[in-house]
Amino acid sequence: MLVKEYRICMPLTTEEYRVGQLYTISKHSHQESEKGEGVEVVKNEPHEDPVHGPGQFTEKRVHLSSWARAVTPRIFYITEKAWNYYPYTITADSHSLQCSFLPKFSIYIETKYEDNCGDSENIFHSDKILGDHEVSFLDIAFDEIPERYYRSLEDPRFFSSAKTGRGPLREGWRQHTKPIMCSYKLVSVKFEVWGLQTR
Repeated sequence: MLVKEYRICMPLTTEEYRVGQLYTISKHSHQESEKGEGVEVVKNEPHEDPVHGPGQFTEKRVHLSSWARAVTPRIFYITEKAWNYYPYTITADSHSLQCSFLPKFSIYIETKYEDNCGDSENIFHSDKILGDHEVSFLDIAFDEIPERYYRSLEDPRFFSSAKTGRGPLREGWRQHTKPIMCSYKLVSVKFEVWGLQTR
């Protein structure tokens, strides 16, 4: 099993992020459905956790017709299970984010959102973390992205919000931007296919 932690900071509060996340998930699901891939909601129901309290459980099937058409027929899909106890979420369990055509593949993602610049240490207190683990900061402004995903109107290095007065983001923005929040993601991946398990 491979375990990595990612930290993604953004110039907003965790409450603003929650609203934006709900909008973005809805928009993305709609766009993918229009492309013929389709997100099929299997379950969407309240869920109570003894540690995290009330939340929402969803199970989705993401059909892979467009991006995987060359290697997989339409009947294949990824199952995603998610438990949302915002500001803590779990995506997948030992059986989900599974590909119907790769039974030994699974991803488990724990996410915590905090109003800080990504400086919380050992935020997960997880038994999956044995000693030091790799922590990667993803910079929404200065990390390279593939050209096909780039939108100049959405570039944080140039965008300025008239409504909030935030932006554009300059080099070193994480240290001096207010408000700021961080999405901490602990990702565990199992891919037990010989020759591919470390990719």
